[in-house]
Amino acid sequence: MGLTGAAAARTGRALAIDAGNSKTDVALVSSDGSVLATARGGGFRPPAVGSGPAVDALAPLVASVLAQAGPAGPTDSLAHGPAHGPVDHLAAFLANADFPVEEERLTAELAGRGWARTVHVRNDTFAVLRAGLPDDGEPVGVAVVCGAGINCVGLGRDGATARFPSLGRISGDWGGGSHLADEALWYAARAEDGRGAPTELARALPAHFGLTTMRDLVEALHLHDIPGHRRHELPPVLFAVAASGDRIARALVTRQAEEIALLAHVALERLALLDEPTPVILGGGILSAHHTLLHDHLTQLLAERAPQAVPRVLTAPPVLGAALSALDCAGAGPGAYERARSAWK
Repeated sequence: MGLTGAAAARTGRALAIDAGNSKTDVALVSSDGSVLATARGGGFRPPAVGSGPAVDALAPLVASVLAQAGPAGPTDSLAHGPAHGPVDHLAAFLANADFPVEEERLTAELAGRGWARTVHVRNDTFAVLRAGLPDDGEPVGVAVVCGAGINCVGLGRDGATARFPSLGRISGDWGGGSHLADEALWYAARAEDGRGAPTELARALPAHFGLTTMRDLVEALHLHDIPGHRRHELPPVLFAVAASGDRIARALVTRQAEEIALLAHVALERLALLDEPTPVILGGGILSAHHTLLHDHLTQLLAERAPQAVPRVLTAPPVLGAALSALDCAGAGPGAYERARSAWK
């Protein structure tokens, strides 16, 4: 995927950013693949705060990695002086960059900060795809992310792309950790008050927070005695209850597997890749946890619907994909990719 010729002879530094809904990772990398510095911050949510403030929140992380690495040497950067910023390139893979207009706005915001000479912005799901694909040859494959939310992207022959808006129910999405937490709470509340079928979730969810009943848990969430962000703790409880055989919990987990398989199948079909061996990269906290019921059902569904798909769970952090993309732009050689990958093993 790297460039050749004069670009390959360059040496420089680049910023790699993977900003998801729940956390942000920033890395400073050299064009030889060395990871010079890293930093981690909170989630990236332009719809809630606006593009400008969301990018402003990245500034301390960028400042941190630049400070850790120290000033660039004469062969460490092509960009000198305030006109070009401290690094050559910024590869930013950002949550909520779902439409071209959003990518354009975020690109303009990042370019305006003067952090890099060139700026490249894509949705953060592409970071998972890039991290899971090989570093040579045409980039072809599909990635499905199931973390706090759910999304899918794919790259086909001759630059063809498959994407989904991934905006929740209004764009037809189902699943992800936040959605699973809400579904588990819904079924548990109805089980306790008699409107729904019995489920162990009605005991396990409040017990996770040291409470006795779902009524107690609903009250604590409603009054913010338990902060809303702690709902992200509930999917592991759901998976544990499902593993014990609970019918309601198992149904939610199998539904999640079906949605992931459906996204992968549709992306492969759009890209005309169903009939050839194609990597399907699986990322995000829900998938990387490798829950047996979810993984086994998903594997079975992919084997039935897309038998040529080659599923692989990504174990490296998605910021690796941002770093590899920065190396692509730098025209890095094979050794640089190997060095970068080894840093996040």
